[in-house]
Amino acid sequence: MDQTFENLVVDRVGTGGRVARITLNRPEKMNSLSQELLFELWECLHDLEADPAARVIIVRGAGRTFSAGYDLAPARGGADAIVRRYQAVDENRRRLVMGIRTGMQQISDIHMYFWNMAKVTIAQVHGYALAGGCELAMMADLVTAAEDAQLGHPGVRALGTSRTGVIWPLVIGMRKAKELYYTGDSISGVEAERIGMVNYAFPKEQLEERTIALADHVANMPADHLAILKVNMNRFYENMGIYSSVRSSTDLDAAAQFTTFSYGWQDKMRESMESGVGLKGALEWRDGPYRGFRAKG
Repeated sequence: MDQTFENLVVDRVGTGGRVARITLNRPEKMNSLSQELLFELWECLHDLEADPAARVIIVRGAGRTFSAGYDLAPARGGADAIVRRYQAVDENRRRLVMGIRTGMQQISDIHMYFWNMAKVTIAQVHGYALAGGCELAMMADLVTAAEDAQLGHPGVRALGTSRTGVIWPLVIGMRKAKELYYTGDSISGVEAERIGMVNYAFPKEQLEERTIALADHVANMPADHLAILKVNMNRFYENMGIYSSVRSSTDLDAAAQFTTFSYGWQDKMRESMESGVGLKGALEWRDGPYRGFRAKG
């Protein structure tokens, strides 16, 4: 694959280069998922799916984190415009729920393609996998994490619901899934392994080496045979309703933009930006009340 990307780096690792590795490459933005990055990822995944030499795909983040979530201040051009053009407004400039839902669906479709593509995928998580970053990691077949990584979805605290985080009830127990969903709290890589959210939590300094080793171990089989095994395994979860659940969750994410909490978030975002405080002020309003709670000790 000769194509180069603005927001991704692609290389080959493993025995004979049979493992393809995609690096989310916006380290200065903590690899926040801009529309441009997501559409590049969609294109890159399609290219690798058609390449029989790539048996397994690792997705990781550059710099100090996997991904801190969706870009909350994206550009108005490029791929961002592809999503925003669906977000129609009425004559009073009020946003309309179905336009928002349609725009969100474009992004859910990218995540679900990552889930469904005929290649085994591994998310390699270090630093933060939050909100959209956690959603992306959850769509991989396998997940490895640094022991001190932080995984969660603080975006449910005003931004809406977690669209593909709806997979949590399929991989962890009901009680913990509800707790994480109702609070937006994050958990460590160690805790994520304990509850089955990730496959392995490794010491940070061993994460890359051991993730490649896992990918290379899976890649002993050729891509076509692995694809059959993946489709067979995914079909069980699809029959349990993952597609309908993600679609429903996307609809509810759009509807959640019109709750009192979401309106409060939008007001705080606007006030913070106008006052020059920036995003930090709005995040403090959202996350501050959740600090200090300890379930034990």
